[in-house]
Amino acid sequence: MKIGKTERYIHEILDEKGAMLFCLIDPVDYKDKREAIRTGVTLAKGGADAVIIGGSTGVQGDILDDVSMNIKEEIDVPLILFPGNIATITRYADAIYFMSLLNARNPYWITQAQALSAPLIKSMELEPLPVGYIVIQPGGTVGWVGDANMVPREKPKIAASLAVAGEYLGHRIIITDTGSNPKLMGNGPVPKEMIRAVKSSISSPYIVAGGISNTRELRDAYSSGADIVQIGTAFEGVDDTYRKIRSFSKVVREEGRKRAKRR
Repeated sequence: MKIGKTERYIHEILDEKGAMLFCLIDPVDYKDKREAIRTGVTLAKGGADAVIIGGSTGVQGDILDDVSMNIKEEIDVPLILFPGNIATITRYADAIYFMSLLNARNPYWITQAQALSAPLIKSMELEPLPVGYIVIQPGGTVGWVGDANMVPREKPKIAASLAVAGEYLGHRIIITDTGSNPKLMGNGPVPKEMIRAVKSSISSPYIVAGGISNTRELRDAYSSGADIVQIGTAFEGVDDTYRKIRSFSKVVREEGRKRAKRR
């Protein structure tokens, strides 16, 4: 499969700036559609390199269409779907994480959901991003829904092995994710040692997701090897979303410049 416009954009920005920030909007976590739309637009204007929509099995149908369409009209960065299942798809996005949950116990999340959704994605002309998805303890909702054999936080070599397997299977992007709000379950973001182990084992763009809520954790993720950090919960219920995304964006650019100098 040829590299599409959005995937090419990811490589170009990483080559040019060294690091990227993806911001996730889960519409069901906002009080109404207007707030979700307003937040998505603000994040893009404040420095997000892409706006991600989804993350919940409840985000489908009219709410997904409306939020995606309205955000897309106002931003000039890609709008990418993070599907929770085969129904969480809309034609009003630029691309979709075409994910295989590499440590799922249930084969539905490895190949079956993908087979069921592929004809619809093709008919909508959505760009599929081949993503190998790995869930790390505690896993949150995605770990439970995806029936994941979650990678223990103290076992970075397991995550690295899964990431390499994902590359060998043809996935061109790798994500490790601790799930939403891992701190509420007594854990934080993906451990730094695990990020280093994964990044040193693969050549694909590497996205770190789950639990990053402040600039220190953001710096830690990039300095440990993340190419892209994906953040969602940290922007929910914030009094000044623009100010927060600007502070995060500043860290991304600083860390990206450091990486570019090391090349």
